[in-house]
Amino acid sequence: MGTKVKIKRIVNQVGKRKMAIARVTVKEGKGNVRINKKPLELLEPEVVRTKISEPLFIASGLPDVAGDIEGIEVDVQVKGGGFMGRAEAARTAIARGLVDWTKNENLKDVYLDYDRSLLVSDVRQKEPKKFGAKGARAHRQKSYR
Repeated sequence: MGTKVKIKRIVNQVGKRKMAIARVTVKEGKGNVRINKKPLELLEPEVVRTKISEPLFIASGLPDVAGDIEGIEVDVQVKGGGFMGRAEAARTAIARGLVDWTKNENLKDVYLDYDRSLLVSDVRQKEPKKFGAKGARAHRQKSYR
């Protein structure tokens, strides 16, 4: 009768960029960060690794937040788009997840001051190519003579 059940806290968030969609799960654990079941340290190219680790680096630099994010598991599932779109979707999802996990307004303000796209998804999409034309807007030049 006197057994206590410990409820695990889990935070889920989403980030989007172009055609890429990233879903992140933040929970208590050993402090691992995985992107599509692959450790962040093994992710290539290095530009992508740096881009994704930005929200974690900023949060660990704040003294009032660093203790809260110590030893949390961050699992990201990304699909669609190219490698840079995936990286930016993942970083948005991670930043949102950390703000949700810590419930810290200071962290949210620091993210917004650093780069608004950390918390706000970029909704711009590529315009589709039109038939009879070279691209979305480029058409053949009309000649009268």
